Amino acid sequence: MNTHKPRWFKSSHSSPQGDSCVEVSTSRPEAVRVRDSKDRRGPRLTISPAAWRAFVSRAGS
Repeated sequence: MNTHKPRWFKSSHSSPQGDSCVEVSTSRPEAVRVRDSKDRRGPRLTISPAAWRAFVSRAGS
């Protein structure tokens, strides 16, 4: 049984109104999880830390 509970952090680019928000969990060293903050039980994207760093690097350009 997996009892690990991820810690989620809201994007610093989220608006104060709460729309267009994503949350990220880096609780596990082998995976980065991404979800919609308005649909926390909905689908989640799981990617490698290297892919996450590449995405953040390109998104910030």
